[in-house]
Amino acid sequence: FLAKRLFPQTRLDRGVKDAVHTLFGFTGVIIATLTALGTLGLDMQKLAIVAGALSVGIGFGLQAVVNNFVSGLILLFERPVRVGDLIEVSGQQGLVKKIRVRSTEMETAQFASIVVPNSKLITETVVNWTLGGRSVRVEVHVSVAYGSDTALVKKLLLDAAAEHPQVRKRPDPQVLFKDFGASALDFELRCFVRDITDKSVVGSDLRFAIDKVLRDNRIERTGHKPLPPVATPAA
Repeated sequence: FLAKRLFPQTRLDRGVKDAVHTLFGFTGVIIATLTALGTLGLDMQKLAIVAGALSVGIGFGLQAVVNNFVSGLILLFERPVRVGDLIEVSGQQGLVKKIRVRSTEMETAQFASIVVPNSKLITETVVNWTLGGRSVRVEVHVSVAYGSDTALVKKLLLDAAAEHPQVRKRPDPQVLFKDFGASALDFELRCFVRDITDKSVVGSDLRFAIDKVLRDNRIERTGHKPLPPVATPAA
């Protein structure tokens, strides 16, 4: 009912919907179990005493399970990680596909599924690339030969960023003159893309475009001097 009728009529984001769906499902299982036990005629007070006696042994034997269970509830309530977020944990990066009570499922760029215990998402350092928004910065490093026209290099890099349709106009793209390298002048183009999933493709497109404009303007990327101008053939 929640997934098919109620949620489609609301503007809640996917993470909130998933959290509410999971909590309602878990609560329903508990109520159904208690109701079934009561219907069978079991005394709930005696059952509570037995459960209390077993809880100590279960607590020692299932510490990891209980830890993951509590961590799952924390994730559902605090929502530092949401369904659809791009996260990085323990050296693995992927999209969060499902947050369960015990574990969280991630999908990598190679479409491999990774099951991460919820306790790891609480106790370890997690990089959430999309918690504050899906826009992300792209950096392209460019080195040109000594003697190159630095003002022209800056203009060409900014033009390459401005011409790409997926590069945001605000914040403005920037070109930084990073350093005087051992054999080249080091620049860095910084710009923002609208969605982090486009970062790799946009970065590749910009490198292709920059390589072309540098060649067209006879600016050498390595060495100590610009390429000589193209000779004009005789009439």
